[in-house]
Amino acid sequence: MRVDLVLANWPLFARGIWITLELTAIAVAIGFLIALPAGLARARRMPWVAPALGVYVYLFRGTPLLVQTFLIYYGLAQFDWIRSSWAWELLRNPWWCAVIAFSLNSGAYATEIMRGAFETTPRGEIEAAEALGLRPWMVTWLVLVPSSLRRALPQYGNEVVFMLHGSAIASVITIQDILGAGRTLNAKFYLAYEGFVTAALLYMAITLLLVLIFRGLEGRYLRHLTVAR
Repeated sequence: MRVDLVLANWPLFARGIWITLELTAIAVAIGFLIALPAGLARARRMPWVAPALGVYVYLFRGTPLLVQTFLIYYGLAQFDWIRSSWAWELLRNPWWCAVIAFSLNSGAYATEIMRGAFETTPRGEIEAAEALGLRPWMVTWLVLVPSSLRRALPQYGNEVVFMLHGSAIASVITIQDILGAGRTLNAKFYLAYEGFVTAALLYMAITLLLVLIFRGLEGRYLRHLTVAR
């Protein structure tokens, strides 16, 4: 393996790491902003809203992220009314296409995570809050949401890792993320696997860091659920 070439082109991978982390963080953040109200609406089976959200969740969980990215990056450009609108300034840029696709995909998966967390909240917690005289909106935002977020941590940690790995799709629409950096290295020096091995090691290192972060959060906020042995 040509380690010397990898080290000589480390700035390329450093930029790829930054782009990957940026894409993942933005997608997860926007996905969470979608998932919190959407999961609550689905858990409460709000008329009209819940069925519409169900269609959204099914569409983005039922199709591959690669297809979704291609449809946004290549597909929307086929419509004249989009190319002549203000949205074209964003949709002509592969970065924004990736952000939109990744955010909507993450939001769909996170919606189901939050829905499950809301629906499995112990009824006793809600009844206790109501017995204290809290108003319905206070019960929701002071009791239901914090409790659900704590219990959703393990599943949400998996979603963040999946989004990190899914962000590698950005390289197929000309974005120089970690995988894009590896592909560029291979193409530049006619290498077979050095760029891919380096990319794999970087993804593994970031994944380990994310796992440790969520393990720490779980230990802090789910300690009361630990069974004494």
